[in-house]
Amino acid sequence: MFSERSFISGGNSGGHLNYLEYIPKSENEKHPLIIYIHGAGSRVSNLSEMADIGPIKELKNGRNINAVIVAPQCHRETWFDLFETLAEFISQYRRKDNIDSNRVYIMGVSMGAYAVWQLCISHPEWFAAAVPICGGGMYWNAARLKRLPVWAFHGALDNVVYPEESLKMVSAVNKNGGNAKLTVFEHDDHNSWDSAFSSDEMWEWLFIQKKDDRI
Repeated sequence: MFSERSFISGGNSGGHLNYLEYIPKSENEKHPLIIYIHGAGSRVSNLSEMADIGPIKELKNGRNINAVIVAPQCHRETWFDLFETLAEFISQYRRKDNIDSNRVYIMGVSMGAYAVWQLCISHPEWFAAAVPICGGGMYWNAARLKRLPVWAFHGALDNVVYPEESLKMVSAVNKNGGNAKLTVFEHDDHNSWDSAFSSDEMWEWLFIQKKDDRI
């Protein structure tokens, strides 16, 4: 279903990443790209463990996802220790011949959601939509996201990353004229990602987002 791959930086970061890759069977056409950024619990472990959370888990559970999916793995303390390498990986992968550059989506959980927010702030022109789950970011830079559709998720009972972190980001984006929304799951704690990824509505929303000439 998915393959294990490696990326070696050709830039100044001098870094590397291992990642999971899923490519739909119809390889001759351009596909949307989903970039999944994992949380702290999947650091420096077997790559296949990332198949139990997020879009690859949804594939295993039978969801039809007609998109290329890549899931890089963090081998340092945080994604910010590898931020340049991660950004270079995304920059190169989104330009592959089989990728529809107008439909590049990024999603992440917890530590990975912090990276999602920052990647979108740093490079809003790369993405058609973002789905950060139980994360937060530099809300004072949210004006850079005013043209990027964002759907954030959080658990109301989360005492690892408080829901206010998502609320601050979404509110700041919208105060700057953006298009962000937040769903808070009343009965979820930090693990709000299972509820988010199993949402048919979220997937339907995601795949209708197109960058085109928006940015």
